[in-house]
Amino acid sequence: MRRDDAPLVLMLSAAHPVADTRIVLKEGAALAAAGFRVRHLAPGPAEDARSLHGVTLMTYRRTPGWRARLFGIPALARRAAAAGPAVIQAHEPDAWLAALLAARRCGARVVLDVHEHYPSRLDHRLPGWLRPLLLPLVQAALRGACRAMARAADAVVVAKDGLDAEFGGPDRCVKVRNYATPLPLNPRLHLPGPIALVHLGALTRARGAFVMLEALMLLPPLVRLRLIGRFTDGSEAEFHARAQALGVAERVETLDWMPREAAMHRVAEADIGLVLFQPGVENHRLALPHKLFDCMLAGLPVVVPELAEEVSAVVREAGCGLAVDTAEPQAVADAVTRLADPRERAAMGQRGRHAALHRFGWPAEAARLVELYRALTASQ
Repeated sequence: MRRDDAPLVLMLSAAHPVADTRIVLKEGAALAAAGFRVRHLAPGPAEDARSLHGVTLMTYRRTPGWRARLFGIPALARRAAAAGPAVIQAHEPDAWLAALLAARRCGARVVLDVHEHYPSRLDHRLPGWLRPLLLPLVQAALRGACRAMARAADAVVVAKDGLDAEFGGPDRCVKVRNYATPLPLNPRLHLPGPIALVHLGALTRARGAFVMLEALMLLPPLVRLRLIGRFTDGSEAEFHARAQALGVAERVETLDWMPREAAMHRVAEADIGLVLFQPGVENHRLALPHKLFDCMLAGLPVVVPELAEEVSAVVREAGCGLAVDTAEPQAVADAVTRLADPRERAAMGQRGRHAALHRFGWPAEAARLVELYRALTASQ
């Protein structure tokens, strides 16, 4: 049971939503269940406070754009220090720096939570003709910044394999992977009939939104596609225009973002989950997205990228889907066709759900995080 004098953990975000799945529903909830007081401070439309899974959610106003994030670091550090936390766990590079500055004021321990491969985050922003010259320099500078902040922090948590090299390697980092958190959910009952495809989460060109349309055009007319989430790269209007041009607009259902439990029930109404990260992005090669495990929990077979090493390894180990070249609409359509047999989908879905609840379940990851925090606060 949590005590009023229990150590306060401040989850600090400069960009993640205040109810983020990893930060709140996984890490924050695990620490709250272990007796810590947990708050998540994140940007939002208004300054308010509410509770979710034992985590107090607190928002602050921030002007959009990278300049506002950069120049807002000192103010974010002051907010973090004013909370008086025992530990600050920061979730983006600018939040890492704010946490380190705040720790100087309030004496908190600092944990860097590494979600992505940050040395490659600026690759696509560099002009193509300058990349051969600038890319090695930019990546080297970002690696140096990551190493410097890791040395200044008390611990580093990584969300997936392959992210620890720039932070001191496996001896310095604690793996707390984005594995599956169970929900009260009736898994999909696969029956003969038209196939429904589903994609859950942020939608972008680089996440395969347009490949989904091209693949849908190659499939029988009764196959339909459900999208749950929001476009985050400004391509929504172009996406819908392309759907009209391909003659598949009536077969695409778009649903806005919704709370995870509601979204999962809509996922479980479909037949096949899609994770179609496109090549050319290092974070896609190293990805381990929530949507993979959500589809597995719902009892859906999944079509995933061969290029995503950890994702394809999970799917092959669990025997719960097909790994393909997701840059090729025909390869995606062929995978859907191979999964047309409801008995095959049911078998894969059952294997995926079992793997998500056991081999790739969240409890072991949560226990590793709690153990770290008990060590960090042992003397407090």
